[in-house]
Amino acid sequence: MSFQAYLDAIEEKTGKTPKELIAIAKTKKFNKDTKAGDILTWLKNDYSLGRGHGMAFVHVMKHGSKISEKHVNSGKTHSDSSSTLNLSGKKKK
Repeated sequence: MSFQAYLDAIEEKTGKTPKELIAIAKTKKFNKDTKAGDILTWLKNDYSLGRGHGMAFVHVMKHGSKISEKHVNSGKTHSDSSSTLNLSGKKKK
């Protein structure tokens, strides 16, 4: 599953775009230095998200919308068509 597909699935499951979740995370004082386990626990408790989806969100929290070029059109796990993820939601693609 691509990074973008994980983010789209998170939106479907939570009803919130990645940008909206980032804003909520900031109100909880989460930032790029927050431990992944703390973010994963929050996502599981508040939104019933599993580890795979949670780790995709952790990546966004720590690195923003950029992913490594090695994932662009790689045909492998997490392959995406662009090195920039859409954080504004599925309707704004």
